Amino acid sequence: MKGLKPSSSPIQISALVLESAASTFTSEQIDLTLNVLDQEVFVVTQLNIDVDAPDSIPTQSTTVMASLSTTQRTSVGNISNSNVLGSAQRQIICNAAMTADGGIPFDREDPLFAAISEDYLGIIATNNCFLNIIGDFNNNAKTARCRVYGFRATLSAAGYAALVQSELLSA
Repeated sequence: MKGLKPSSSPIQISALVLESAASTFTSEQIDLTLNVLDQEVFVVTQLNIDVDAPDSIPTQSTTVMASLSTTQRTSVGNISNSNVLGSAQRQIICNAAMTADGGIPFDREDPLFAAISEDYLGIIATNNCFLNIIGDFNNNAKTARCRVYGFRATLSAAGYAALVQSELLSA
């Protein structure tokens, strides 16, 4: 982005969220401690989201989904939502014809890092982001962990105002 001036060295921020109860949407705020007076933003260059394995329940498909969003959400969402920077999912798919110990596990995580042709995954203009989780049809509460890689940068007043407004309107 034109006019983006790094104001820190590379930073790693780690967080986790635990479902408040099994199969219940839960969100955890991650404080970025940005200096809004200097129009500081956080530039995300890489993201890793790790979710617990879903419960293996005979004849029942189970899922654990998580995402990192720039604004607070009421659902996990996915990368088709403009305020979601990345998402991860693990599921066990069962059908009635499978044996009790059957099931096919699947993992998915999008994206891990910016493409070579891109400088960053996204820019967070407000002072926080959110790690979201929900499990479907699990008997136990699940956890998601994330590590966000990036750096702080400053923008012109006009660029900063535009990014903050865009981020808040994407909620």
